[in-house]
Amino acid sequence: MRVALWLVGLFAVAVGLAGFAQGNAAMVTIFWPPHRIDVSLHFALFVLALLFVLLHLSLRALSALWNIPQRAQAWRERREERLAHDAILDAITHLLAGRFLRARKSAQWVLEQTAPFEAPDPSPPWAARLTVLAHWLAAESAHALRDPQTRATHCAQALDLATALADPGHREGVLLRAVAWAHEDRDAEAALRLLEQLPAGAARRTLALRLRLKVTRMAGHTILALETARLLVKHRAVPASTASGLLNALVQESIRDARTQEELLAVWQQLDSAESLQPDIACRAAQRWLRLGGTVLEALDWLIPVWDRMIASPDTVSAAQSLTMVRALEDCFSRNPSALDATWLQRIERAQQRRLADPALQYLAGVACWHLQLWGKAQQLLRQALPRLSDPGLLSRGWQSLAELAHRQDDEASALLAWKNAARAYIDPSLEPTRNGSLGAPLMAITRTD
Repeated sequence: MRVALWLVGLFAVAVGLAGFAQGNAAMVTIFWPPHRIDVSLHFALFVLALLFVLLHLSLRALSALWNIPQRAQAWRERREERLAHDAILDAITHLLAGRFLRARKSAQWVLEQTAPFEAPDPSPPWAARLTVLAHWLAAESAHALRDPQTRATHCAQALDLATALADPGHREGVLLRAVAWAHEDRDAEAALRLLEQLPAGAARRTLALRLRLKVTRMAGHTILALETARLLVKHRAVPASTASGLLNALVQESIRDARTQEELLAVWQQLDSAESLQPDIACRAAQRWLRLGGTVLEALDWLIPVWDRMIASPDTVSAAQSLTMVRALEDCFSRNPSALDATWLQRIERAQQRRLADPALQYLAGVACWHLQLWGKAQQLLRQALPRLSDPGLLSRGWQSLAELAHRQDDEASALLAWKNAARAYIDPSLEPTRNGSLGAPLMAITRTD
């Protein structure tokens, strides 16, 4: 279609020129004393057009002649740019292939080629970007070759050059790589300082959050690591299969690393409802609270929702979690027996009746009766629970309770045997029990075998 329009336009111009030339008898007279030249108007117009074309071509030829140095310079720059790009590609290829010495040599060659453009103002524009990239490749190769001094030198130069660029991506990329290098060197403080230099937008990227999680865990800043992990889970940057396990581990680390009651309360208040209802987390938090000097009533307030959920849905709680809950409650009641009231006793008895096959709950019921001075019932429940218990700590404390009950009955022989069994239970809880007539409970005989 375009060709047809051009042909139509060309024919129209030809027709117009033919109509103008036909019957046009105009003349042009040129006076050059003492000469006079008469030419037709058509010829004069043709000569003027020819002179214009010749003048235009002459001016272009002169311009091209004057621009030869600039064109030669531009050609050299394009050639240097192509060579620099080829060297950068070679450095990247060698780096990925594990040829770190060759990668460093290629990057160093690029730096030598771009050195004349660094001062006072990098020109052409590609020189500064390639220089930053070459410094990064040299630093990456030096890191792989375990040369921290060279790596630090190239990293500092790359950061200085990247700061002057309009695009902040170069500086952010170098900073993120520097954080990764510091993490691999186990230098958590340096990595944290580098992370603080990232802009707010770059610090929220998935790569930056993953690095922050690794660095904060290595530095022992578990609360900050937990916050970072929550952001990663929110952005779906962590697989769903490992998200819950990661958060659970970080919560328990935060609880373990809390040094004051205020720090532990801050961790507990950050938990959502699902996390605070997990037996492992709630029990660890309650026990840590007691070790930090917190009140037993506050610890029990944390454990009551978990206990109610465990009783309402026993299938959702494993035997290990049930054992953890028993330990936490026993610790609370031993520290403050007055916290064990009739309401708690009813809770424990209902749970024990619903799960008769659980020796840990039966042991807890016996401990509760022991603290409430229900000696006969405590002795009965402990005698039934001890043969089925496998936890050394519960076994040892159960024997200690039976020993004290034997003291109350003035049965010193049974008390002595129970004390020996309490000591032995923690060492080897797998020994077969034997009968002791005075207590009427299965007691563990202490014998020496060769």
